[in-house]
Amino acid sequence: MLQAFRRRAFPKSRNQRFSCRRLGSVKVKGMLPDSHAKQVRDYIVRDPTQRESIPQLSPILSVSILSAISLAIWWGPLTSSFALALHDEQYAHILLILPISAVLIFLDWKPPEPAAELGANIGSVLLVLAVLATVMVRLRLVALPSDVQLSANMLAFVVWSIAAFILCFGTGAFRRALFPLCFLLWVVPFPDFLLNAIVSLLQQGSAAAAHLLLLAAGIPVVQHGTLVHIPGLTVEVAPECSSIRSSLILLVTTMVLSQLLLRSFWRKVLVVAVAIPVSVAKNGLRIFTLAVLATRVDPSFLTGRLHHQGGIVFFLIALATIFSLLWIVRRGEQEKPGIR
Repeated sequence: MLQAFRRRAFPKSRNQRFSCRRLGSVKVKGMLPDSHAKQVRDYIVRDPTQRESIPQLSPILSVSILSAISLAIWWGPLTSSFALALHDEQYAHILLILPISAVLIFLDWKPPEPAAELGANIGSVLLVLAVLATVMVRLRLVALPSDVQLSANMLAFVVWSIAAFILCFGTGAFRRALFPLCFLLWVVPFPDFLLNAIVSLLQQGSAAAAHLLLLAAGIPVVQHGTLVHIPGLTVEVAPECSSIRSSLILLVTTMVLSQLLLRSFWRKVLVVAVAIPVSVAKNGLRIFTLAVLATRVDPSFLTGRLHHQGGIVFFLIALATIFSLLWIVRRGEQEKPGIR
């Protein structure tokens, strides 16, 4: 009877044979009539290990969407920061940061690899932290002065921008764009307490530099804080004369040039570190020049164009010093190409 059942259920015609098929994870072998084979085919499902590809947004489109969201969230702080940069020379460097970062990313751009899970996790966490910090500031959960609130909002904007880049392009692209992304931190306005401390240091440093130059020139000089006394003239290095704008622009320019022209991290750090005393020295040179011209040539130099508009001359002198240092350091890299 078993043999008869086999003959009825499993005829031997060749056209009714079918190949091995998988139902879930169970294989079905043998020969079935056409009607039975059709029923089996109707119930056959795909192997669960074979996942269908899920359509995903391109990285460029994804980062564009996240950028649009950031503009919607931080539009107020952004406009306030740029208005501050336009009307206060102490924040003028902010206008340079976004275009410079974009150009630096473009110059070193490579087609991004698919974002790994690590990059997605890091990016998501940073996005959440940026939003939480913004909510805390705007709901006044922490009592902060208005200038600190602006700085905190802009810092959250920068963190969101970095997080969006990591989330969309992955950690490999982030490592390549590390400098321009971190360079975005310059777009955060200094809060008043920090800016006042920097201005005070520049005042003291400029007065000390002018004192040393006057001593080197053989001119009797006495310094008391930000006051420099020479025969026939007392010069006060006021906050407006601290050269905060030109010093910050010189520092930003030095960072960009070091990134473009040097390979070694430590050489870049060296050049940027030297830019700080150079910025102080160039303001000391300006004070020395005005003091000597006012006492030896004409007192009107203290109120003339050299005093009010001559900062560009001394800025170019400082920039030439930085270029000379970069040329020396770059030659050292070319002689020892293996140094990083």
